[in-house]
Amino acid sequence: MLYEISEKTMKLVSEGKKVIKLNLGDPDQPTPNEIIEAAYEAMKQGKTKYSSSAGEKKLREELANLHKVSADNVVISTGSKWAIFILMYLLLKKGGNVVIPTLYWTAYELTAKSLGAETRFLRTEIDLEWKIDIEKLKDLVDRRTRLIILNNPNNPTSKVIDEKTLDEIVQIAKDKGITILSDEVYSDISFVETKSVLDCGNDHILVKSFSKTYAMTGWRVGYAVMGKGLAEKMVKLNQITLTNVPVFIQEAALKALELREEIANRIREEYRRRADLACEILSKTKVRFSKPDAPFHLFPKYEGLDSERFALDLLDEGVAITPGTAFGEYREHFRIALTVSEEEIELGLKKICEALK
Repeated sequence: MLYEISEKTMKLVSEGKKVIKLNLGDPDQPTPNEIIEAAYEAMKQGKTKYSSSAGEKKLREELANLHKVSADNVVISTGSKWAIFILMYLLLKKGGNVVIPTLYWTAYELTAKSLGAETRFLRTEIDLEWKIDIEKLKDLVDRRTRLIILNNPNNPTSKVIDEKTLDEIVQIAKDKGITILSDEVYSDISFVETKSVLDCGNDHILVKSFSKTYAMTGWRVGYAVMGKGLAEKMVKLNQITLTNVPVFIQEAALKALELREEIANRIREEYRRRADLACEILSKTKVRFSKPDAPFHLFPKYEGLDSERFALDLLDEGVAITPGTAFGEYREHFRIALTVSEEEIELGLKKICEALK
């Protein structure tokens, strides 16, 4: 349903209809001009040729320094989605199962299905602030479990896994010899401190992207940090598929890292204001929601709601949202992406509230 709503929204917009797009986590802020200029300068300098499938050495070194690993542990990819797909392929192609706490980003399940892997979901609930139940996790993993996927901060709940819970998950993985793949694309702009899986040791995989922190969704550049052996396998797959992320885009990513703190602080505060506004409006209704720990999303619940029908009907009224079923069995929930202006957020939420009456 996530992609169905997206396609229908784009079709309506192309037909000239005004739609408030609260359905996609695509920041409305423009890519900072310094980043654009860095790419332009790189192109003028002729950095438009084939390059290393691992990524430019200087960019990998900067990221390695940031995460306190070797550059050999870092591989550049076309956004985080490609990195996740390749890593799931490498770890699940011989069978086994993957454990994914819900709520989850749609691509995890779709990728697992495409690989024929068994997917085991660990359900979380709004009543418990979306906290992962460690005992349930222990019951789900077995000798055939190859991978645990974490999304921290989470999309769509925007909740951060607390440090104690993360440590317990890492301990289970260590005891069972399971790899954790931690998707942390929102962590640099989180409202609260977010502990990385790499803070628990270098035995697991970190995936990040430049898309959210630097408003670079369309640039398609991300990276993964992992053991050297797995990194070498990922590079080999890059060689026979994407070849390399364009060098001028990697030069832009380097400039983004140079401005990392400045840009992240600015974007974080913008989304903090938007989250406060959304929470203020929703708190006056009968919907239940948890206050976000990070951008960009809210995931309200309305008792008795058929969110798929609601999302389609609401789109006819000029507001796009994503039904909760796109992220698991959460039919009474829907996701709101705060990636439009405060004026549009206010108008869109008012239309949502009216539709729920």
